[in-house]
Amino acid sequence: MGYTATPEEEDIAKAIGKEIPISPKKSVEVCTALRGMNVEDAKELLEEVIEKRRIIPYRRYRKTISHKKGGVAGGYPVRVAKAILKILEDAQSNAEVNELDPETMRIEVIAAHLGRRTEGFKARARGRSTSWNKETVNIEVILRSEED
Repeated sequence: MGYTATPEEEDIAKAIGKEIPISPKKSVEVCTALRGMNVEDAKELLEEVIEKRRIIPYRRYRKTISHKKGGVAGGYPVRVAKAILKILEDAQSNAEVNELDPETMRIEVIAAHLGRRTEGFKARARGRSTSWNKETVNIEVILRSEED
């Protein structure tokens, strides 16, 4: 799997996480909240989500989600925040290798796509079974330098 956006400029850093066992819907919401942010601000937001001090507003998948403090439907997707934080740190490390300043980077592209589904089953009564599949997510991050 490659990147959805392929910028050819020199002032970018990329990172990708493949087949991460997290919720696809929650990862889409976190990526929507982070898109366009400064990397340091995004890392601070994700750390606050992990500590359950700040919510991620749910824009698309919010039909059965209750409103939190501040009057917004959202939640604390801790596992997703930990996974995306690791990928952001990987992209910052790639920026350092490319001799770019990682503190002045902005998230240009962040996207979550469905990965491979691990199929399984759960035993039920009378010799029957129910499918019990686990979904994975592929997350890509492209950072661009803000030096304009």
